[in-house]
Amino acid sequence: MSQKSDFNDRMLSLGLARVSEAAAIASADLIGRGDEKAADQAAVNAMREQLNLLDIQGVVVIGEGERDEAPMLYIGEEVGTGTGPAVDIALDPLEGTTLTAKDMPNALTVIAMGPRGSMLHAPDTYMDKLAIGPGYPEGVLNLDMTPAERVMALAKARGCSPNDITVCVLERPRHEAMIAEIRGTGASIRLITDGDVAGVIHTAEANLTGIDMYMGQGGAPEGVLAAAALKCMGGQMWGRLVFRNDDERARATKAGISDFDRVYTRDEMVTEDVIFAATGVTSGSILSGIKREPGWLTTETILMRSKTGSIRRMSYRHPTQRGVE
Repeated sequence: MSQKSDFNDRMLSLGLARVSEAAAIASADLIGRGDEKAADQAAVNAMREQLNLLDIQGVVVIGEGERDEAPMLYIGEEVGTGTGPAVDIALDPLEGTTLTAKDMPNALTVIAMGPRGSMLHAPDTYMDKLAIGPGYPEGVLNLDMTPAERVMALAKARGCSPNDITVCVLERPRHEAMIAEIRGTGASIRLITDGDVAGVIHTAEANLTGIDMYMGQGGAPEGVLAAAALKCMGGQMWGRLVFRNDDERARATKAGISDFDRVYTRDEMVTEDVIFAATGVTSGSILSGIKREPGWLTTETILMRSKTGSIRRMSYRHPTQRGVE
């Protein structure tokens, strides 16, 4: 309980916004340049540098990969000054590396922070995800429903026709049958090529994005990040880990997971109050991308606290001063 009370989310929230802003600014010169790895590395370096300025005892629980796979911001890495509250950190320094390299919409830098032990240590496997925005009865959908049943149930809850429902789906061969079934109900689908954290967040602002529901398989770590965002914005989410081989099951066991068929709700993926920040790299439905003018870069960041339900949108104009670090 002491860790929970020590987590000063109000004071830390602006620092978290600076972390996501720094990662976005670092990747700005690589937008549309075709080099995914360089863009990602620039964002990772900047995010790590800013995290280490915060007065926290931070541990990365959702990061760039296992220690032997990622030189920085790996799972288990300790960040911060070593003083202050003990916190868990989930991050994706550049969500949509391909989107950035190709200058396509909805690339973001994303980070969430909560008290130690508050976030699911999701292994690097797939997760079957289902998400909707706020305002619906609790448990109106579930993962055991077929895709068509989900559409029909959501339409009934909204008091509309299935034709008025829009579902966001990651465009992958594994989703072809699901896409056909959804379209068979009359619902429309917005296909995205990458960035399923943004895909889930879209459901929380359906009036802005036009997306009512997200479903399909994506990365499990990204599922926890998305759950953190929905905990701040409202909405419901369900996730179930998907394993393709014994190696992935071993990863789950190592992460402390024993029930491989468990369905996690939003509040089981993120069990306590969190803060969440995301900065737009390329323009999308949620955030504007980085804007350039001679000598300046301007970013837009969304900063959210689940404790209060507050959502801030911040514009940051940053002098570039070429050649000066």
